[in-house]
Amino acid sequence: MVGLSGGVDSVVLLHVIRSLQVQASAIHVHHGISSDADHWATFCHDLCSDWDIPLLIERIEVERGSADGLEAAARRARHDVYARQATNWIVLAHHQSDRAETLLFNLLRGAGVRGAGAMRERNGRLLRPLLPIGRSDILAYATLHDLTWVEDGSNADIRHSRNFLRHRILPTVKERFPAVESRLAKTAARFAEAADLLDELALVDLAANGAEFPLPVSCLTELSEPRARNVLRFLLAKQGVGIPSEERLIDALHQCLTAKPDRHPSVAFGEWRLRRSGRLLVLDRPQT
Repeated sequence: MVGLSGGVDSVVLLHVIRSLQVQASAIHVHHGISSDADHWATFCHDLCSDWDIPLLIERIEVERGSADGLEAAARRARHDVYARQATNWIVLAHHQSDRAETLLFNLLRGAGVRGAGAMRERNGRLLRPLLPIGRSDILAYATLHDLTWVEDGSNADIRHSRNFLRHRILPTVKERFPAVESRLAKTAARFAEAADLLDELALVDLAANGAEFPLPVSCLTELSEPRARNVLRFLLAKQGVGIPSEERLIDALHQCLTAKPDRHPSVAFGEWRLRRSGRLLVLDRPQT
């Protein structure tokens, strides 16, 4: 099942998979944020109809006023939709340039090793087969095959941090270091390997407690601060919680470990809430 936004990347991916003559479908997530959202959904419907590919359109409500921004909230909502497609492999069109931008963006916002290694080629049932491919190659393929797609005007708005990196920073760096995107993407892959090793360490530190919430506070107090933070990061990621910055993770750990037993500190991570209840750390998703 191809994640189809209607942009050039996902249209190229769908065209490639269609050419393989395998059983495939597409899914379009209608965020409802842009005034063009209905137009994009119609384009995807017409394209899939022309190509005889089944299409599922999912309309979602994106959390407004999220502490980590509208873009992150939209990404969480989109991945919730993908997670519900339990019997399908979800194939996404992220490419080498996306991975390079994500690494740079996450480093600048203070993410740790896991954030720096984000956007993997495979994450559960999510596949990203275009990660080794650059944006210029994707555009060349689209031109060669006379493909049509829609443009999201907000992608040119440099008020958004990712767009600023894409249009202002990376082109300037590329003048001095032409292979910057390829090198950043490879560095992201090495960070992903390091994150896997840290996950293995977290499982060792969790030992008999099990890799899930609720978690005894004592499990973390017996560890050094970096290892306790690593365990907490691992558990949050395992639950599907968006990767917080290291500063937020440090603050959450400090609040939960230093609180007296009769106190109940609570830290929000998007829609999720980490709180201390007596001698336990609990993660829940309050209903709104």
